Amino acid sequence: KELLQDLMLFWSSRENKLVSLKEYTEAMGEEQKYIYFAAGESRERLAQLPQLELLREKGCDVLFFTEDVDEFIPQTLQKYAEKEFRNIAADDLGLTSDEEKKAIEEKQEAAKPTLDFIKETLGDKVKEVRLSAALKSHPVCLAPEAGMSFEMEKYFQRMSPEMGVKAGRILELNAAHPVFAALQLAVAQDKEKAEKYVRILYAQALLMADLPLENPTEYTDL
Repeated sequence: KELLQDLMLFWSSRENKLVSLKEYTEAMGEEQKYIYFAAGESRERLAQLPQLELLREKGCDVLFFTEDVDEFIPQTLQKYAEKEFRNIAADDLGLTSDEEKKAIEEKQEAAKPTLDFIKETLGDKVKEVRLSAALKSHPVCLAPEAGMSFEMEKYFQRMSPEMGVKAGRILELNAAHPVFAALQLAVAQDKEKAEKYVRILYAQALLMADLPLENPTEYTDL
């Protein structure tokens, strides 16, 4: 492990080139605690992830993992240069202050009727519905439940489809986005319209996570 870890190269979202873990950690700002990565089929798709926006704003680089084996590397290494790895689509980014966390918790409690309605509408399609601490300009995103990422799900489905391995889906919403305000209003005034909004948002979250729509025809008819 020690001999090979400095030979690996990953695409840097900030430098727009291949970099080693050594180069990445040496370029990290003093306040950055983690090595951030995103896993997917292509750099182009990963560059569009809604979770990337906050990290760009904070000046943090993100490594793009585009090979099947890449996502197993953090599990094997655990740390590099005493820095833990964080999956930007699944893990706590560690960029939220205690005050910001408290504000999100308060918003979460205030939005509970809307979040409960979303969970009831989607049923077992999602494990949880919550407000996001990472979204900036996007209204929604999908995060995997702890333990398995969406890319691992795709990998195991390709290798052993009969196992039916599937990552739990967590729907995250941006409380500051106008779409969320419109959804809250619809929940209060027009449940049928609100259900349609929820299904559209869930479909959009699937697409942004590069996951297949369960019923494309239903989406186009909404």
